[in-house]
Amino acid sequence: MMWFRTFGSGLPRRVRRGCGKRAFTFIEIMMVVLIIGMLAAIVGPSMVHRAETARIKTAKIQMKTFQTALTGYEMLLGDYPNSEMGLDALVHRPPDVAEDKWEKQMDSIPLDPWRNPYVYRCPGENGNDYDVFSTGKDGKEGTEDDIWLHPPEENKK
Repeated sequence: MMWFRTFGSGLPRRVRRGCGKRAFTFIEIMMVVLIIGMLAAIVGPSMVHRAETARIKTAKIQMKTFQTALTGYEMLLGDYPNSEMGLDALVHRPPDVAEDKWEKQMDSIPLDPWRNPYVYRCPGENGNDYDVFSTGKDGKEGTEDDIWLHPPEENKK
């Protein structure tokens, strides 16, 4: 009586299972991991830089949107919202503005790309009607990563 069927090599089928299958060695796997790590080290920093550049551009675009909305507000009411009212006056009617004169300028006021609120001041510095800026990545006002709609340096010229 035969317990196992044999195929070709004379070895029982149970013994042959797995023969002919080749697996990767530990060294081969480690080489692939090393190559992937080297590629990540080369490509990673440029991707981070591009992401930061995209955030800066997004902040500038959002501030241009504020500029358009603030111009519309000024055209309706004859003046810009003061610092106390802030950008919220573009979304919600200030209490001292008549309901029939006010018109919603924006649906909402977005946070900057670093999830901080934009800073709005009216009157602005250096002769500007108003200032709008983002505190940037560090979230602190007055640092070199602040992003301005009208940079103070430009207005001094």
